[in-house]
Amino acid sequence: MSEPAFRRILLKLSGEALMGSQGFGVDPVTAARIAEEVDEVRKLGVEVAIVMGGGNFIRGVAASESGIDRVVADHMGMLATVINGLALQDALEKRGCHTRVITAIEMREIAEPFIRRRAIRHLEKGRVVIFAAGTGSPYFSTDTAAALRAIEIKADVILKATKVDGVYDADPQKVPDAKMFSHINYLDVLSRGLKVMDTTAISMCMDNSLPIIVFNLNVAGNLKRVILGEKVGSRVVR
Repeated sequence: MSEPAFRRILLKLSGEALMGSQGFGVDPVTAARIAEEVDEVRKLGVEVAIVMGGGNFIRGVAASESGIDRVVADHMGMLATVINGLALQDALEKRGCHTRVITAIEMREIAEPFIRRRAIRHLEKGRVVIFAAGTGSPYFSTDTAAALRAIEIKADVILKATKVDGVYDADPQKVPDAKMFSHINYLDVLSRGLKVMDTTAISMCMDNSLPIIVFNLNVAGNLKRVILGEKVGSRVVR
């Protein structure tokens, strides 16, 4: 198949995706590789939105378990996603790819505030839109932010980038014979407690019939293969 299978996508990137082989922060080489793959997909005529995580700097839940107030910790995590969004924007624009970072918390000097119609207009003009700062509210993960933004911009699919090949019935890094699902429905994900996205995000996708494709971002070219409709990763559907 040479034509894209999707018109508008939302790519969910974890903060760890930008770390590369480092244990912390942003690896410019890794950011450049991801930017290259995103730009290649954009050149196919696909409208690309991205939701960034912040786990390469701080996770709100983990920080709160260490004694930081949960609301404060979540706000710190939101700011980490903005750092990642700016890093990816820089990598994309070095490739000549027009990009906008849009945040749920206003910081007008460095990013645009989230306005749904403006975000959609950026996509229609061929710009990559990076959503940062989660939903802007504590107690909501960036997975939930990805589901919310995807629904708001009427994306065709959420592409969940991970470091494993898809959805398994057990952790494949701990259980060598773990089984990978090519297709699985939302209710099975919830009932089995599979770590695809958090339960709020899965429920939102189920309620809005929004498919999720989980794939390995570390395999070069996988993003384009998913966009072209190849059988890559796992599909979560109704």
